[in-house]
Amino acid sequence: MTEDIRPIISLFSGAGGLDSGFSQAGFVTAFACDLCHAAVRSFNANHPGNPAQQLDLVALKPGSLLERIEVSLCGKRPVGVLAGPPCQGFSRGNVHRNPADPRNLLPLKFADHLNAIVEAYDIDFFVFENVLGLAGPKHAELLGRVREALLKTGLVLHEGILNALDFGVPQRRKRMFLVGLNPDRFDQSTFRFPVGRSKHRTVRDAISGLPEATFNRIGITPKEISFHRNHWTSSCRSEKLSTGGTTDGRSFRRLNWDEPSPTVAYGNREISVHPDGGRRLTVYEAMLLQGFPKRYRLHGNFSQQVAQVCNAVPPPLAKAIAKRIAASIQQVVLG
Repeated sequence: MTEDIRPIISLFSGAGGLDSGFSQAGFVTAFACDLCHAAVRSFNANHPGNPAQQLDLVALKPGSLLERIEVSLCGKRPVGVLAGPPCQGFSRGNVHRNPADPRNLLPLKFADHLNAIVEAYDIDFFVFENVLGLAGPKHAELLGRVREALLKTGLVLHEGILNALDFGVPQRRKRMFLVGLNPDRFDQSTFRFPVGRSKHRTVRDAISGLPEATFNRIGITPKEISFHRNHWTSSCRSEKLSTGGTTDGRSFRRLNWDEPSPTVAYGNREISVHPDGGRRLTVYEAMLLQGFPKRYRLHGNFSQQVAQVCNAVPPPLAKAIAKRIAASIQQVVLG
C-alpha cells in the first residue's frame, strides 16, 4: 500500500485491544465507538487524537453513524473496519446464556453498519472477532444470517479460529475471526490466517516480579494505587484464596506460574487467584496476561476495568492478523 497512513474505523471498540494490535502494524484508528463510557475513556487515553465516541450502535442508524465518521476522517479514505461486539450471549463459559439475549443480534447490527460504510468508502477489509460459541450448533442459524449479511458488502469472506496462546499471549484463548477482503485489492487465493509460534509463554513470563498489589476499598483514588493505576485487586478474606479451593471451578481457580493462564474472562468474584495465593489477580496482571503493552491504562471503576480487560482482543493476536492483511495488500500493489 502506498499511503503512509492507513486509517481504520473501529466499532464496538471496547478499550482498544484490537486497535492496539493494528496500530503496532502501522494502522491508525481515525474513528472508534463503544456503548461503555469507561471503555471510551480508556481508548482515548491510549490512542492519539481522541478518536473514540460513546455511541449506541443498536439505536443509531447507519446514516447517522456515517455522518460522525465523515467528520473524524477529515477527507481521508478508511482502509478497514474492525469490530468485536460483546460476546457474553454466545460464550460457552456463560452457563446462563440465553438464545434470546438481545446481544446476540449485535453481529447483525455490525453487518448493517458495515454495508453502509463499504458503500460510502469502498474499504479494503474488515475484521470481526467473537467467541467460539457463535460458531457452535446452537447459533448456526444466526451465524448463517451473519455470513449472508456480510457477503452483501461484496467483500470475500475468510473464516478462521486462532488461539492467542500461539501468538505470544500467555493465555489459552481461542476466538473466531471473520475477515472480509476487497476482491479488487487482494489475491484471495494467497490469503492465509497467521500461524503462531510453537513456544508458549507462561504466567511467570508475564507477571513475575511485580510490586505488591493495592486492594480496592471505598473512596480509593487512582493516585493511591501504587506502581500502575490498574495494579489493584478486590478485597477478599476467604481461606480458599490460599488453599486453591473451588466452588464452581472458576471462583477460586489458582494460576500456575509455569503454565499459561486459562482464558481471561471473569466476573468480579471469578478473577483468578494469583499463583502465590492469598489474593486475586490485579487488573494490571490480567492486562499483561492479555498481552496489553505495559504502559496501557484502563479507566473507570474496578468492575468496569475488569469487564474491559476480559472483553478485549489480545493485542499481539490482533497485530498478527493486521500484519498479514497489510502484507497481502502490499503484495498486490507490488504485483
